[in-house]
Amino acid sequence: MSAPSESVQNRAQAPARSVWKWSVGGALVLLAAYVIAAYVVAPLVWIGYAHRHPALDKIPGITYTGDDHPGDPINVALIGSEADLKKIMLAAKWYPADPLGLRSDVKIAADTVLARPYDEAPVSSLYLWGRKQDLAFEQPVGDDPRQRHHVRFWRAADVDQQGRPLWAGSATYDKRVGLSHTTGEITHHIAADVDAEREHLLGNLQQTGELAERFAIDGFHKTLEGRNGGGDPWHTDGRLGCGVIRSQ
Repeated sequence: MSAPSESVQNRAQAPARSVWKWSVGGALVLLAAYVIAAYVVAPLVWIGYAHRHPALDKIPGITYTGDDHPGDPINVALIGSEADLKKIMLAAKWYPADPLGLRSDVKIAADTVLARPYDEAPVSSLYLWGRKQDLAFEQPVGDDPRQRHHVRFWRAADVDQQGRPLWAGSATYDKRVGLSHTTGEITHHIAADVDAEREHLLGNLQQTGELAERFAIDGFHKTLEGRNGGGDPWHTDGRLGCGVIRSQ
């Protein structure tokens, strides 16, 4: 019997080579899928899980005035103890606001006339979860107390697995003093771009080195524009800026 020709041998070996190639190709695909799942998808899922504070799903999008008119929008959320929150705000050069009253009213009027800074000028009360702000901070702009960065914080009832509360915040920029468009009372008027103030505050906090993590929640606001109790317009991209304060 004659030996098989070379062409016959090649045809016999072709299926084996095809199976080997498919096996190698399948193994490479599985390896790539494992790498993506283990080193890309899983860390992102874990980060998302780690950032989920139980109170994040319960934050209203808007505050209210004492007479139940819509106030300023919520645009920031910080996670940490009250002591840690106060510490990082002071480190970022944001000062606790004085309480409202005759003394503060006289002081802010005198400082406005004399163009003196008032680092602790009071802020009016807004309401979330049925109560006024728990803490308020501000950052002066030059020597004019009519202009300032300021933020109000409300402590959520829930804490995370580490026992840390969440602080829902409304950060806005006061651009001038004038009459309320709705009541005619003297008030601060805010700048419409509340996202810029959100980024300003979180940027200041990040520069302190005491902000352990910073992330954002897309689609927090479904309504992207409105007016506050003083009639001032505001607009947002809908994101909630969040930060985790480094524990001391």
